[in-house]
Amino acid sequence: MQTSLPSLDVLKTFVVVAQRLNFTHAAQALHLTQGAVSRQILGLEQQLGYPLFSRRARGLVLTAQGALLLAPVQQALEQLDEALMRAGAQPGTLRIKCPTCAMRWVLPRIIRLQNERPEMHIELTASVSHGVDFSTEHFDAAVVFGEPQRKRLVVQHLFDEILTPVCTPTYLPALNRPPIPTDLVDKTLLHPTRDRRDWLLWLKVAGHETLPSTKAQHFDTLDLATSAALQGFGIAIGDLCLLEEDIQANRIVTPFPLSVCSGAAYYLVYPERAVVPAALTVLVDWLGAEAQASRARVEKYRW
Repeated sequence: MQTSLPSLDVLKTFVVVAQRLNFTHAAQALHLTQGAVSRQILGLEQQLGYPLFSRRARGLVLTAQGALLLAPVQQALEQLDEALMRAGAQPGTLRIKCPTCAMRWVLPRIIRLQNERPEMHIELTASVSHGVDFSTEHFDAAVVFGEPQRKRLVVQHLFDEILTPVCTPTYLPALNRPPIPTDLVDKTLLHPTRDRRDWLLWLKVAGHETLPSTKAQHFDTLDLATSAALQGFGIAIGDLCLLEEDIQANRIVTPFPLSVCSGAAYYLVYPERAVVPAALTVLVDWLGAEAQASRARVEKYRW
């Protein structure tokens, strides 16, 4: 008969391994070595007296006992984690994760919300990653880029990614016609990714299969490429919603008569729960309304 409960750390390791069915991927998520994760699972199996995983050549498979144990353990850990956060946080505190590429849009709106609702406390954390794993990351909600996994998540669409070249008002010479891609032959193209996919996508829709210029600078994030464009170092591919306020203030312009939907989008996500905290409801409604207004305004920048 089981007389002692496994430790919370070991149970958390079990949940993460069960979600990924791979010791290496679980170790990366837990910031442990693969050997440490494997030893924790082996010790848990020995303590329980039955195997939780079948080891296969291509990875792991939950046993019948492991599958039976996963859901209640995961639910118990989530309830405990939520209770600890509620007990330790100030009333109304929200912890939000946001990719750096979206901070230009999210941050000023969070600040405006806090100015209107000073009783709310919001901790906004920037990350280079575009997703979130609520089982290992202690956030109440997150802004994510790309198609989020919808299992056990509430997902609210904010806005689609709409790409177009952007630069300072004086970067391109004045013409008596709208510019065309060949006008960039001697300009520096700023790329937010090493594979140049955003520029190549826009150029393909514009009818050009190759880059018009050999001058280029590469960055690790869209935000860094956009910041370089704002400083006049070149012309970048920007997202209309993310740059809405910069466009309105004429800090940056969209000189080309073409914008392209990449197929990706930004979403606000948070875990499903029986009772949604009042502060989170306020945040969801606020960002939803702000996103709707942004979508409406950027249409006039799309020629």
